[in-house]
Amino acid sequence: MDYFHGYSVVGLVAVLGVLFVAVAFGAGRLLRPVVPTQEKMLTYECGVDPVGEGWAHTQIRYYVYSFLYVIFAVDAIFLFPWATVFAAEGYGGTTLVEMFVFLGFLAVGLLYAWKKGVLEWT
Repeated sequence: MDYFHGYSVVGLVAVLGVLFVAVAFGAGRLLRPVVPTQEKMLTYECGVDPVGEGWAHTQIRYYVYSFLYVIFAVDAIFLFPWATVFAAEGYGGTTLVEMFVFLGFLAVGLLYAWKKGVLEWT
């Protein structure tokens, strides 16, 4: 019986969280004013009236830069656990080699992107 007590607490917190969100959305729907006008039904685009068609061309380089940022952000996240394990007794050399192998793979990927011209802005 004590085993299921921990799960019941988690379930209760989950139910309370869902209930809180449902009550908040319901109260917002009941209390907000609803006055639709022609101006409110227009598509909002940064304070400028939309002109032209809905399709816009986006440069792929923005996505490549964001993808490279995500890769190196994940790299930074992986370095912190390695730093803590590196200090542990008996894991120093192995951890150091693993870290440099991982950083080597990232360096090869960055070198490949640089050679392909992906990092050139213009």
